[in-house]
Amino acid sequence: MFKLLRYLKKIDYAYVFIILGLIVLQVWLDLKLPEYMSTIITLLQTEGVPNLVNEILINGGYMLACAVGSLLSAILVHFFVSQIGARLSANLRLALYGKIESFSLTEMNKFSTDSLITRTTNDVTQVQMLITMGMQSLIKAPILAVWAVIKIIGKGWEWSIATAVAVGVLIILSLVVVLFALPKFKKIQTLTDNLNRATRENLTGIRVIRANNAEEFQTNKFQECNTKLTKNNLFANRIMAIMSPGMSLLMTGLSLAIYWIGAYIVEDAVDIANMMVFTSYAMQVVMAFMLLIVTFIILPRALVSAKRINEVLDTHNSIISGEQTTGENKEEGYIVFDNVSFKYPDANEYVLKDISFSVNKGETVAFIGSTGSGKSTLINLIPRLYDVTEGAVLIDGVNVKDYNSHLLNKKIGYTPQRGVLFSGTVKSNVDFGDNNADDETIKKSLSIAQASNFVSRMEGGVDGRIAQGGTNVSGGQKQRLSIARAIARKPEIFIFDDSFSALDFKTDKKLRMALNKHTDGITKFIVAQRIGTIKDADKIIVLESGEMVGIGKHEDLLKTCPIYKEIALSQLSEEELQ
Repeated sequence: MFKLLRYLKKIDYAYVFIILGLIVLQVWLDLKLPEYMSTIITLLQTEGVPNLVNEILINGGYMLACAVGSLLSAILVHFFVSQIGARLSANLRLALYGKIESFSLTEMNKFSTDSLITRTTNDVTQVQMLITMGMQSLIKAPILAVWAVIKIIGKGWEWSIATAVAVGVLIILSLVVVLFALPKFKKIQTLTDNLNRATRENLTGIRVIRANNAEEFQTNKFQECNTKLTKNNLFANRIMAIMSPGMSLLMTGLSLAIYWIGAYIVEDAVDIANMMVFTSYAMQVVMAFMLLIVTFIILPRALVSAKRINEVLDTHNSIISGEQTTGENKEEGYIVFDNVSFKYPDANEYVLKDISFSVNKGETVAFIGSTGSGKSTLINLIPRLYDVTEGAVLIDGVNVKDYNSHLLNKKIGYTPQRGVLFSGTVKSNVDFGDNNADDETIKKSLSIAQASNFVSRMEGGVDGRIAQGGTNVSGGQKQRLSIARAIARKPEIFIFDDSFSALDFKTDKKLRMALNKHTDGITKFIVAQRIGTIKDADKIIVLESGEMVGIGKHEDLLKTCPIYKEIALSQLSEEELQ
Protein backbone atom coordinates (compact mmCIF):
# COMPACT_ATOMS: atom_id res chain seq x y z
CA MET A 1 0.00 0.00 0.00
CA PHE A 2 2.80 2.41 0.89
CA LYS A 3 4.34 1.91 -2.57
CA LEU A 4 1.28 3.57 -4.08
CA LEU A 5 1.90 6.74 -2.08
CA ARG A 6 4.69 7.63 -4.49
CA TYR A 7 1.95 8.71 -6.87
CA LEU A 8 0.97 11.55 -4.53
CA LYS A 9 1.99 15.05 -5.63
CA LYS A 10 3.78 17.68 -3.54
CA ILE A 11 0.52 19.55 -3.05
CA ASP A 12 -1.00 16.39 -1.54
CA TYR A 13 1.69 16.31 1.16
CA ALA A 14 0.98 19.99 1.86
CA TYR A 15 -2.69 19.07 2.24
CA VAL A 16 -1.74 16.38 4.78
CA PHE A 17 -0.16 19.00 7.05
CA ILE A 18 -3.22 21.23 6.66
CA ILE A 19 -5.46 18.25 7.53
CA LEU A 20 -3.35 17.50 10.60
CA GLY A 21 -3.73 21.07 11.85
CA LEU A 22 -7.48 21.10 11.18
CA ILE A 23 -7.99 17.77 12.98
CA VAL A 24 -6.06 19.00 16.02
CA LEU A 25 -8.28 22.11 16.03
CA GLN A 26 -11.40 19.97 15.64
CA VAL A 27 -10.42 17.65 18.53
CA TRP A 28 -9.59 20.63 20.75
CA LEU A 29 -12.98 22.20 20.06
CA ASP A 30 -14.81 18.89 20.61
CA LEU A 31 -13.07 18.37 23.96
CA LYS A 32 -13.62 22.01 24.97
CA LEU A 33 -17.41 21.64 24.71
CA PRO A 34 -17.80 19.48 27.86
CA GLU A 35 -15.88 22.05 29.93
CA TYR A 36 -18.39 24.79 29.12
CA MET A 37 -21.21 22.33 29.71
CA SER A 38 -19.69 21.55 33.14
CA THR A 39 -19.57 25.26 33.96
CA ILE A 40 -23.25 25.71 33.03
CA ILE A 41 -24.29 22.70 35.16
CA THR A 42 -22.32 24.03 38.12
CA LEU A 43 -23.91 27.46 37.71
CA LEU A 44 -27.41 25.94 37.60
CA GLN A 45 -26.74 24.00 40.80
CA THR A 46 -25.30 27.00 42.64
CA GLU A 47 -27.62 29.51 44.32
CA GLY A 48 -26.97 33.20 44.65
CA VAL A 49 -24.75 33.64 41.64
CA PRO A 50 -25.33 37.16 40.26
CA ASN A 51 -25.99 37.58 36.54
CA LEU A 52 -26.66 33.82 36.29
CA VAL A 53 -28.46 34.15 32.94
CA ASN A 54 -25.64 36.19 31.44
CA GLU A 55 -23.05 33.62 32.55
CA ILE A 56 -25.10 30.78 31.07
CA LEU A 57 -25.57 32.67 27.80
CA ILE A 58 -21.86 33.46 27.59
CA ASN A 59 -20.85 29.82 28.18
CA GLY A 60 -23.63 28.66 25.83
CA GLY A 61 -22.24 31.03 23.19
CA TYR A 62 -18.80 29.49 23.65
CA MET A 63 -20.33 26.02 23.22
CA LEU A 64 -22.06 27.12 20.02
CA ALA A 65 -18.82 28.64 18.70
CA CYS A 66 -16.97 25.37 19.45
CA ALA A 67 -19.65 23.32 17.67
CA VAL A 68 -19.62 25.57 14.59
CA GLY A 69 -15.81 25.62 14.55
CA SER A 70 -15.70 21.83 14.79
CA LEU A 71 -18.22 21.54 11.94
CA LEU A 72 -16.25 23.89 9.68
CA SER A 73 -13.01 22.03 10.49
CA ALA A 74 -14.67 18.71 9.63
CA ILE A 75 -15.92 20.10 6.30
CA LEU A 76 -12.46 21.40 5.39
CA VAL A 77 -10.82 18.11 6.41
CA HIS A 78 -13.22 16.17 4.21
CA PHE A 79 -12.61 18.59 1.32
CA PHE A 80 -8.81 18.22 1.46
CA VAL A 81 -8.94 14.44 1.99
CA SER A 82 -11.28 14.09 -1.00
CA GLN A 83 -8.82 16.12 -3.07
CA ILE A 84 -5.97 13.78 -2.10
CA GLY A 85 -8.03 10.64 -2.73
CA ALA A 86 -9.35 11.82 -6.11
CA ARG A 87 -5.91 12.96 -7.29
CA LEU A 88 -4.26 9.71 -6.18
CA SER A 89 -6.88 7.59 -7.94
CA ALA A 90 -6.49 9.68 -11.11
CA ASN A 91 -2.70 9.25 -11.00
CA LEU A 92 -3.04 5.51 -10.38
CA ARG A 93 -5.46 5.02 -13.25
CA LEU A 94 -3.14 7.01 -15.54
CA ALA A 95 -0.10 5.00 -14.38
CA LEU A 96 -1.94 1.71 -14.84
CA TYR A 97 -3.18 2.65 -18.30
CA GLY A 98 0.28 3.82 -19.35
CA LYS A 99 1.85 0.64 -18.02
CA ILE A 100 -0.70 -1.57 -19.79
CA GLU A 101 -0.10 0.39 -23.02
CA SER A 102 3.60 -0.48 -22.78
CA PHE A 103 2.94 -4.22 -22.33
CA SER A 104 3.95 -6.62 -25.04
CA LEU A 105 1.74 -9.58 -25.89
CA THR A 106 3.72 -11.59 -23.31
CA GLU A 107 2.59 -9.35 -20.45
CA MET A 108 -0.93 -9.03 -21.85
CA ASN A 109 -1.27 -12.81 -21.76
CA LYS A 110 -0.10 -12.85 -18.14
CA PHE A 111 -3.08 -10.73 -17.03
CA SER A 112 -6.51 -11.30 -18.50
CA THR A 113 -8.26 -8.33 -20.09
CA ASP A 114 -11.07 -8.62 -17.55
CA SER A 115 -8.62 -8.51 -14.64
CA LEU A 116 -6.85 -5.45 -16.06
CA ILE A 117 -10.18 -3.63 -16.38
CA THR A 118 -11.05 -4.47 -12.75
CA ARG A 119 -7.63 -3.37 -11.52
CA THR A 120 -7.88 -0.06 -13.39
CA THR A 121 -11.37 0.71 -12.06
CA ASN A 122 -12.68 -1.20 -9.04
CA ASP A 123 -9.32 -1.76 -7.33
CA VAL A 124 -8.37 1.90 -7.67
CA THR A 125 -11.76 2.86 -6.17
CA GLN A 126 -11.05 0.67 -3.13
CA VAL A 127 -7.71 2.43 -2.57
CA GLN A 128 -9.38 5.82 -3.00
CA MET A 129 -12.01 4.89 -0.40
CA LEU A 130 -9.29 3.91 2.07
CA ILE A 131 -7.47 7.21 1.56
CA THR A 132 -10.65 9.27 1.79
CA MET A 133 -12.04 7.58 4.90
CA GLY A 134 -8.94 6.06 6.45
CA MET A 135 -6.73 9.14 6.46
CA GLN A 136 -9.17 11.06 8.63
CA SER A 137 -9.56 8.15 11.02
CA LEU A 138 -5.87 7.28 11.29
CA ILE A 139 -4.94 10.88 12.11
CA LYS A 140 -7.93 11.79 14.26
CA ALA A 141 -8.38 8.60 16.30
CA PRO A 142 -4.99 8.56 18.13
CA ILE A 143 -5.13 12.30 18.83
CA LEU A 144 -8.71 12.09 20.10
CA ALA A 145 -8.12 8.97 22.20
CA VAL A 146 -4.97 10.24 23.93
CA TRP A 147 -6.36 13.73 24.52
CA ALA A 148 -9.67 12.41 25.88
CA VAL A 149 -7.90 9.92 28.20
CA ILE A 150 -5.75 12.74 29.57
CA LYS A 151 -8.93 14.74 30.22
CA ILE A 152 -10.67 11.95 32.18
CA ILE A 153 -7.67 11.02 34.34
CA GLY A 154 -8.50 11.78 37.97
CA LYS A 155 -12.25 12.19 37.45
CA GLY A 156 -13.16 8.81 38.97
CA TRP A 157 -11.45 5.43 38.72
CA GLU A 158 -14.80 3.62 38.71
CA TRP A 159 -15.86 5.42 35.55
CA SER A 160 -12.41 4.79 34.01
CA ILE A 161 -12.80 1.03 34.53
CA ALA A 162 -16.24 1.10 32.89
CA THR A 163 -14.78 2.92 29.88
CA ALA A 164 -11.86 0.47 29.62
CA VAL A 165 -14.27 -2.50 29.69
CA ALA A 166 -16.36 -0.90 26.90
CA VAL A 167 -13.25 -0.36 24.76
CA GLY A 168 -12.15 -3.97 25.36
CA VAL A 169 -15.55 -5.33 24.30
CA LEU A 170 -15.42 -3.12 21.20
CA ILE A 171 -11.99 -4.45 20.22
CA ILE A 172 -13.07 -8.09 20.72
CA LEU A 173 -16.23 -7.52 18.65
CA SER A 174 -14.17 -5.96 15.87
CA LEU A 175 -11.61 -8.77 15.85
CA VAL A 176 -14.37 -11.36 15.50
CA VAL A 177 -15.93 -9.41 12.63
CA VAL A 178 -12.61 -8.94 10.81
CA LEU A 179 -11.63 -12.61 11.19
CA PHE A 180 -14.86 -13.72 9.54
CA ALA A 181 -15.05 -10.99 6.90
CA LEU A 182 -11.39 -10.80 5.80
CA PRO A 183 -11.31 -14.08 3.78
CA LYS A 184 -14.45 -13.01 1.92
CA PHE A 185 -13.01 -9.59 1.10
CA LYS A 186 -9.95 -11.28 -0.43
CA LYS A 187 -12.20 -13.34 -2.74
CA ILE A 188 -14.44 -10.46 -3.81
CA GLN A 189 -11.91 -8.86 -6.19
CA THR A 190 -11.20 -12.15 -7.97
CA LEU A 191 -14.92 -12.81 -8.25
CA THR A 192 -15.34 -9.32 -9.71
CA ASP A 193 -12.77 -10.29 -12.38
CA ASN A 194 -14.87 -13.36 -13.20
CA LEU A 195 -18.04 -11.28 -13.45
CA ASN A 196 -16.33 -8.82 -15.81
CA ARG A 197 -15.06 -11.74 -17.90
CA ALA A 198 -18.55 -13.23 -18.23
CA THR A 199 -20.04 -9.82 -19.10
CA ARG A 200 -17.35 -9.08 -21.68
CA GLU A 201 -17.72 -12.51 -23.30
CA ASN A 202 -21.47 -12.04 -23.59
CA LEU A 203 -21.23 -8.56 -25.09
CA THR A 204 -18.45 -9.26 -27.59
CA GLY A 205 -19.86 -12.63 -28.63
CA ILE A 206 -23.52 -11.61 -28.88
CA ARG A 207 -23.81 -12.63 -32.55
CA VAL A 208 -22.43 -16.12 -31.96
CA ILE A 209 -24.59 -16.53 -28.86
CA ARG A 210 -27.76 -15.66 -30.73
CA ALA A 211 -26.81 -17.71 -33.79
CA ASN A 212 -26.44 -20.80 -31.57
CA ASN A 213 -29.48 -20.10 -29.37
CA ALA A 214 -27.09 -20.01 -26.42
CA GLU A 215 -28.71 -17.11 -24.54
CA GLU A 216 -29.88 -19.36 -21.71
CA PHE A 217 -26.51 -21.12 -21.49
CA GLN A 218 -24.63 -17.79 -21.26
CA THR A 219 -27.19 -16.39 -18.83
CA ASN A 220 -26.56 -19.38 -16.56
CA LYS A 221 -22.80 -18.79 -16.76
CA PHE A 222 -23.28 -15.15 -15.84
CA GLN A 223 -25.73 -16.09 -13.08
CA GLU A 224 -23.16 -18.46 -11.57
CA CYS A 225 -20.50 -15.72 -11.43
CA ASN A 226 -23.03 -13.18 -10.18
CA THR A 227 -24.36 -15.51 -7.46
CA LYS A 228 -20.87 -16.26 -6.12
CA LEU A 229 -20.01 -12.57 -5.95
CA THR A 230 -23.38 -11.72 -4.39
CA LYS A 231 -23.07 -14.43 -1.72
CA ASN A 232 -19.59 -13.26 -0.76
CA ASN A 233 -20.69 -9.63 -0.62
CA LEU A 234 -23.79 -10.47 1.40
CA PHE A 235 -21.83 -12.56 3.90
CA ALA A 236 -19.17 -9.87 4.34
CA ASN A 237 -21.72 -7.06 4.60
CA ARG A 238 -23.94 -8.98 7.03
CA ILE A 239 -20.95 -9.52 9.30
CA MET A 240 -20.10 -5.84 8.97
CA ALA A 241 -23.72 -4.93 9.76
CA ILE A 242 -23.22 -6.31 13.27
CA MET A 243 -20.82 -3.45 13.98
CA SER A 244 -23.28 -0.56 13.79
CA PRO A 245 -25.92 -1.82 16.27
CA GLY A 246 -23.14 -3.34 18.38
CA MET A 247 -21.41 0.04 18.69
CA SER A 248 -24.69 1.82 19.43
CA LEU A 249 -25.50 -0.72 22.15
CA LEU A 250 -22.02 -0.38 23.58
CA MET A 251 -22.15 3.43 23.75
CA THR A 252 -25.62 3.40 25.30
CA GLY A 253 -24.52 0.77 27.80
CA LEU A 254 -21.45 2.80 28.71
CA SER A 255 -23.61 5.88 29.35
CA LEU A 256 -25.93 3.86 31.60
CA ALA A 257 -22.94 2.38 33.43
CA ILE A 258 -21.51 5.84 34.10
CA TYR A 259 -24.87 7.10 35.40
CA TRP A 260 -25.38 3.96 37.52
CA ILE A 261 -21.93 4.36 39.08
CA GLY A 262 -22.59 8.08 39.52
CA ALA A 263 -25.71 7.30 41.51
CA TYR A 264 -23.47 5.84 44.20
CA ILE A 265 -20.51 8.25 44.17
CA VAL A 266 -22.05 11.65 43.29
CA GLU A 267 -22.43 13.87 46.34
CA ASP A 268 -22.74 17.46 45.12
CA ALA A 269 -23.09 19.71 42.08
CA VAL A 270 -19.38 19.44 41.27
CA ASP A 271 -19.65 15.64 41.08
CA ILE A 272 -22.69 15.91 38.81
CA ALA A 273 -20.74 18.21 36.52
CA ASN A 274 -17.79 15.81 36.55
CA MET A 275 -20.10 12.91 35.66
CA MET A 276 -21.55 14.77 32.68
CA VAL A 277 -18.09 15.79 31.49
CA PHE A 278 -16.78 12.25 31.97
CA THR A 279 -19.67 10.85 29.91
CA SER A 280 -18.78 13.16 27.04
CA TYR A 281 -15.10 12.30 27.23
CA ALA A 282 -15.83 8.55 27.48
CA MET A 283 -17.94 8.77 24.33
CA GLN A 284 -15.03 10.48 22.59
CA VAL A 285 -12.66 7.67 23.66
CA VAL A 286 -15.06 5.03 22.32
CA MET A 287 -15.57 7.09 19.16
CA ALA A 288 -11.80 7.20 18.59
CA PHE A 289 -11.56 3.41 18.76
CA MET A 290 -14.60 3.11 16.48
CA LEU A 291 -12.87 5.27 13.89
CA LEU A 292 -9.80 3.04 14.00
CA ILE A 293 -11.89 -0.10 13.73
CA VAL A 294 -13.83 1.22 10.73
CA THR A 295 -10.47 1.88 9.06
CA PHE A 296 -9.23 -1.62 9.84
CA ILE A 297 -12.44 -3.03 8.36
CA ILE A 298 -11.90 -1.12 5.10
CA LEU A 299 -8.18 -1.91 5.12
CA PRO A 300 -8.23 -5.64 4.14
CA ARG A 301 -10.08 -5.15 0.86
CA ALA A 302 -8.01 -2.05 0.03
CA LEU A 303 -4.77 -3.97 0.72
CA VAL A 304 -5.85 -6.73 -1.65
CA SER A 305 -6.62 -4.08 -4.29
CA ALA A 306 -3.29 -2.32 -3.68
CA LYS A 307 -1.44 -5.61 -4.13
CA ARG A 308 -3.24 -6.25 -7.43
CA ILE A 309 -2.43 -2.72 -8.64
CA ASN A 310 1.24 -3.15 -7.70
CA GLU A 311 1.38 -6.45 -9.58
CA VAL A 312 0.64 -4.53 -12.78
CA LEU A 313 2.84 -1.52 -12.02
CA ASP A 314 5.80 -3.68 -10.94
CA THR A 315 5.65 -5.99 -13.95
CA HIS A 316 8.88 -5.76 -15.92
CA ASN A 317 8.38 -5.39 -19.64
CA SER A 318 9.94 -8.21 -21.62
CA ILE A 319 10.39 -5.88 -24.60
CA ILE A 320 12.48 -2.78 -23.91
CA SER A 321 12.82 0.03 -26.42
CA GLY A 322 16.29 0.47 -27.88
CA GLU A 323 18.19 3.62 -28.76
CA GLN A 324 18.77 3.22 -32.50
CA THR A 325 16.87 5.70 -34.66
CA THR A 326 18.20 4.97 -38.15
CA GLY A 327 19.31 1.94 -40.12
CA GLU A 328 22.90 1.22 -41.12
CA ASN A 329 22.00 0.52 -44.75
CA LYS A 330 21.36 3.34 -47.17
CA GLU A 331 18.63 1.20 -48.75
CA GLU A 332 15.50 1.18 -46.60
CA GLY A 333 13.15 -1.77 -46.32
CA TYR A 334 15.89 -4.45 -46.26
CA ILE A 335 15.01 -7.24 -43.80
CA VAL A 336 16.98 -10.29 -42.68
CA PHE A 337 15.83 -13.25 -40.57
CA ASP A 338 19.04 -14.77 -39.20
CA ASN A 339 18.57 -18.29 -37.74
CA VAL A 340 15.40 -17.21 -35.95
CA SER A 341 13.83 -19.58 -33.43
CA PHE A 342 10.94 -18.72 -31.14
CA LYS A 343 8.89 -20.26 -28.37
CA TYR A 344 6.18 -18.64 -26.30
CA PRO A 345 6.91 -17.78 -22.65
CA ASP A 346 6.62 -20.82 -20.35
CA ALA A 347 6.26 -23.13 -23.38
CA ASN A 348 8.53 -26.14 -23.91
CA GLU A 349 8.23 -26.53 -27.68
CA TYR A 350 9.57 -24.09 -30.26
CA VAL A 351 6.94 -22.56 -32.55
CA LEU A 352 9.59 -21.48 -35.09
CA LYS A 353 12.88 -23.25 -35.73
CA ASP A 354 15.96 -21.93 -37.56
CA ILE A 355 14.23 -19.57 -39.98
CA SER A 356 16.66 -17.74 -42.26
CA PHE A 357 15.94 -15.58 -45.32
CA SER A 358 16.49 -12.04 -46.56
CA VAL A 359 14.19 -9.57 -48.29
CA ASN A 360 15.32 -6.73 -50.54
CA LYS A 361 13.67 -3.35 -50.75
CA GLY A 362 10.41 -3.41 -52.69
CA GLU A 363 10.06 -7.18 -52.71
CA THR A 364 6.80 -8.91 -51.86
CA VAL A 365 7.22 -11.94 -49.59
CA ALA A 366 4.30 -14.26 -48.91
CA PHE A 367 3.89 -16.94 -46.25
CA ILE A 368 1.68 -19.97 -46.58
CA GLY A 369 1.24 -23.16 -44.63
CA SER A 370 -1.22 -25.19 -42.62
CA THR A 371 -2.99 -23.79 -39.57
CA GLY A 372 -0.57 -23.52 -36.65
CA SER A 373 2.55 -23.60 -38.84
CA GLY A 374 3.78 -20.28 -37.38
CA LYS A 375 3.00 -17.80 -40.19
CA SER A 376 1.47 -15.04 -38.00
CA THR A 377 4.00 -15.66 -35.24
CA LEU A 378 6.84 -15.16 -37.73
CA ILE A 379 5.69 -11.78 -39.00
CA ASN A 380 4.81 -10.63 -35.45
CA LEU A 381 8.55 -10.74 -34.73
CA ILE A 382 9.15 -7.84 -37.15
CA PRO A 383 7.23 -5.15 -35.17
CA ARG A 384 8.37 -6.82 -31.90
CA LEU A 385 4.96 -7.95 -30.75
CA TYR A 386 7.19 -10.75 -29.47
CA ASP A 387 10.98 -10.96 -29.30
CA VAL A 388 12.88 -13.82 -30.87
CA THR A 389 14.12 -16.55 -28.54
CA GLU A 390 17.20 -17.26 -30.64
CA GLY A 391 18.72 -15.58 -33.67
CA ALA A 392 17.93 -12.05 -34.85
CA VAL A 393 15.60 -10.03 -37.06
CA LEU A 394 17.35 -7.12 -38.77
CA ILE A 395 15.77 -4.14 -40.52
CA ASP A 396 18.14 -1.99 -42.58
CA GLY A 397 21.05 -3.81 -40.98
CA VAL A 398 19.97 -3.13 -37.39
CA ASN A 399 18.56 -5.67 -34.93
CA VAL A 400 14.93 -4.76 -34.20
CA LYS A 401 15.78 -5.02 -30.48
CA ASP A 402 18.11 -2.04 -30.86
CA TYR A 403 15.55 0.24 -32.52
CA ASN A 404 13.61 2.88 -30.63
CA SER A 405 10.18 1.24 -30.48
CA HIS A 406 8.35 4.39 -31.59
CA LEU A 407 10.54 4.79 -34.67
CA LEU A 408 10.39 1.05 -35.43
CA ASN A 409 6.59 1.21 -35.46
CA LYS A 410 6.83 4.27 -37.73
CA LYS A 411 8.64 2.14 -40.32
CA ILE A 412 5.86 -0.46 -40.41
CA GLY A 413 2.29 -0.46 -41.69
CA TYR A 414 0.66 -3.40 -39.91
CA THR A 415 -2.76 -4.85 -40.72
CA PRO A 416 -4.05 -7.76 -38.62
CA GLN A 417 -6.43 -10.41 -39.92
CA ARG A 418 -9.21 -9.12 -37.73
CA GLY A 419 -9.66 -5.49 -38.67
CA VAL A 420 -9.91 -3.27 -35.60
CA LEU A 421 -11.82 0.00 -35.88
CA PHE A 422 -12.37 2.64 -33.22
CA SER A 423 -15.40 4.81 -32.54
CA GLY A 424 -15.19 8.01 -34.54
CA THR A 425 -15.25 8.63 -38.29
CA VAL A 426 -13.77 6.99 -41.37
CA LYS A 427 -11.22 9.80 -41.47
CA SER A 428 -10.17 9.41 -37.82
CA ASN A 429 -9.73 5.65 -38.33
CA VAL A 430 -7.62 6.00 -41.47
CA ASP A 431 -5.59 8.91 -40.07
CA PHE A 432 -4.98 7.02 -36.83
CA GLY A 433 -2.17 7.72 -34.37
CA ASP A 434 0.59 10.12 -35.34
CA ASN A 435 0.13 10.02 -39.13
CA ASN A 436 -1.12 13.59 -39.59
CA ALA A 437 -2.29 12.60 -43.08
CA ASP A 438 -3.94 15.26 -45.23
CA ASP A 439 -7.29 14.78 -47.00
CA GLU A 440 -5.61 13.88 -50.29
CA THR A 441 -3.57 11.11 -48.64
CA ILE A 442 -6.66 9.72 -46.92
CA LYS A 443 -8.66 9.64 -50.17
CA LYS A 444 -5.76 8.01 -52.04
CA SER A 445 -5.33 5.40 -49.28
CA LEU A 446 -9.05 4.57 -49.42
CA SER A 447 -8.85 4.28 -53.19
CA ILE A 448 -5.88 1.88 -53.10
CA ALA A 449 -7.62 -0.21 -50.41
CA GLN A 450 -10.74 -0.43 -52.64
CA ALA A 451 -12.76 1.31 -49.92
CA SER A 452 -13.77 4.47 -51.81
CA ASN A 453 -17.00 3.01 -53.19
CA PHE A 454 -18.63 2.04 -49.92
CA VAL A 455 -17.23 5.09 -48.07
CA SER A 456 -18.78 7.43 -50.65
CA ARG A 457 -22.16 5.79 -50.03
CA MET A 458 -21.92 6.41 -46.28
CA GLU A 459 -23.67 9.46 -44.87
CA GLY A 460 -20.94 12.07 -44.55
CA GLY A 461 -18.41 10.21 -46.71
CA VAL A 462 -14.99 10.25 -45.05
CA ASP A 463 -16.66 11.97 -42.11
CA GLY A 464 -19.17 9.12 -41.84
CA ARG A 465 -19.62 7.64 -38.38
CA ILE A 466 -17.87 4.44 -37.35
CA ALA A 467 -19.43 2.75 -34.32
CA GLN A 468 -17.39 1.26 -31.49
CA GLY A 469 -15.63 -1.84 -32.79
CA GLY A 470 -16.79 -1.03 -36.32
CA THR A 471 -20.12 -2.77 -35.77
CA ASN A 472 -21.83 -0.71 -38.49
CA VAL A 473 -19.56 -2.00 -41.29
CA SER A 474 -18.99 -5.51 -42.64
CA GLY A 475 -15.93 -7.70 -42.09
CA GLY A 476 -14.59 -6.97 -45.57
CA GLN A 477 -15.12 -3.23 -45.10
CA LYS A 478 -13.26 -3.39 -41.79
CA GLN A 479 -10.31 -5.07 -43.48
CA ARG A 480 -10.21 -2.50 -46.29
CA LEU A 481 -10.33 0.43 -43.84
CA SER A 482 -7.55 -1.22 -41.81
CA ILE A 483 -5.47 -1.62 -44.98
CA ALA A 484 -6.13 2.04 -45.85
CA ARG A 485 -4.89 3.00 -42.38
CA ALA A 486 -1.61 1.13 -42.99
CA ILE A 487 -1.20 2.75 -46.45
CA ALA A 488 -1.78 6.26 -45.03
CA ARG A 489 1.23 5.78 -42.74
CA LYS A 490 3.54 5.71 -45.81
CA PRO A 491 5.78 3.09 -44.17
CA GLU A 492 8.93 1.34 -45.38
CA ILE A 493 7.39 -2.09 -44.73
CA PHE A 494 3.86 -3.44 -45.10
CA ILE A 495 2.70 -6.42 -43.06
CA PHE A 496 -0.60 -8.00 -44.05
CA ASP A 497 -1.49 -10.78 -41.63
CA ASP A 498 -4.15 -12.63 -43.64
CA SER A 499 -5.71 -9.20 -44.21
CA PHE A 500 -7.42 -10.18 -47.47
CA SER A 501 -9.31 -13.18 -46.07
CA ALA A 502 -12.70 -11.39 -45.95
CA LEU A 503 -12.39 -10.03 -49.51
CA ASP A 504 -13.84 -11.65 -52.59
CA PHE A 505 -11.41 -12.75 -55.34
CA LYS A 506 -12.21 -9.75 -57.56
CA THR A 507 -11.64 -7.14 -54.82
CA ASP A 508 -8.56 -9.05 -53.62
CA LYS A 509 -7.01 -8.89 -57.10
CA LYS A 510 -7.84 -5.20 -57.58
CA LEU A 511 -6.40 -4.31 -54.18
CA ARG A 512 -3.13 -6.18 -54.81
CA MET A 513 -2.75 -4.58 -58.25
CA ALA A 514 -3.33 -1.12 -56.77
CA LEU A 515 -0.81 -1.87 -54.00
CA ASN A 516 1.85 -2.94 -56.49
CA LYS A 517 1.21 0.14 -58.62
CA HIS A 518 1.08 2.82 -55.92
CA THR A 519 3.46 1.38 -53.32
CA ASP A 520 6.35 0.48 -55.58
CA GLY A 521 9.61 0.27 -53.64
CA ILE A 522 7.94 -0.66 -50.36
CA THR A 523 8.67 -4.09 -48.89
CA LYS A 524 5.57 -6.21 -48.34
CA PHE A 525 4.91 -9.25 -46.15
CA ILE A 526 1.70 -11.15 -46.83
CA VAL A 527 0.26 -14.03 -44.86
CA ALA A 528 -2.53 -15.78 -46.74
CA GLN A 529 -4.31 -19.07 -47.17
CA ARG A 530 -5.35 -18.46 -50.79
CA ILE A 531 -2.91 -19.33 -53.54
CA GLY A 532 -4.46 -16.65 -55.74
CA THR A 533 -3.44 -13.97 -53.23
CA ILE A 534 0.25 -14.92 -53.10
CA LYS A 535 1.19 -16.58 -56.39
CA ASP A 536 2.57 -13.33 -57.87
CA ALA A 537 4.85 -12.66 -54.88
CA ASP A 538 8.61 -12.31 -55.43
CA LYS A 539 9.21 -14.94 -52.75
CA ILE A 540 6.85 -17.47 -51.24
CA ILE A 541 7.92 -19.09 -47.96
CA VAL A 542 6.23 -22.37 -47.06
CA LEU A 543 6.05 -23.21 -43.36
CA GLU A 544 5.25 -26.55 -41.79
CA SER A 545 5.30 -27.12 -38.01
CA GLY A 546 7.43 -24.00 -37.52
CA GLU A 547 10.08 -24.99 -40.08
CA MET A 548 10.73 -23.44 -43.48
CA VAL A 549 10.22 -26.26 -45.99
CA GLY A 550 10.23 -24.19 -49.16
CA ILE A 551 11.16 -20.79 -50.56
CA GLY A 552 10.89 -19.46 -54.10
CA LYS A 553 8.45 -18.30 -56.73
CA HIS A 554 5.10 -19.94 -57.40
CA GLU A 555 6.25 -21.90 -60.46
CA ASP A 556 9.42 -23.15 -58.75
CA LEU A 557 7.59 -24.30 -55.59
CA LEU A 558 5.10 -26.30 -57.63
CA LYS A 559 8.06 -28.36 -58.85
CA THR A 560 10.25 -28.46 -55.72
CA CYS A 561 7.90 -28.31 -52.70
CA PRO A 562 5.31 -31.10 -52.30
CA ILE A 563 3.56 -29.34 -49.42
CA TYR A 564 3.04 -26.18 -51.49
CA LYS A 565 1.80 -28.21 -54.44
CA GLU A 566 -0.63 -30.06 -52.17
CA ILE A 567 -2.03 -26.75 -50.85
CA ALA A 568 -2.26 -25.35 -54.38
CA LEU A 569 -4.06 -28.40 -55.78
CA SER A 570 -6.56 -28.27 -52.92
CA GLN A 571 -7.65 -24.84 -54.18
CA LEU A 572 -7.02 -24.80 -57.94
CA SER A 573 -6.98 -27.34 -60.74
CA GLU A 574 -3.85 -28.28 -62.72
CA GLU A 575 -5.01 -26.11 -65.61
CA GLU A 576 -5.59 -23.08 -63.35
CA LEU A 577 -2.16 -23.51 -61.76
CA GLN A 578 -0.50 -23.50 -65.17
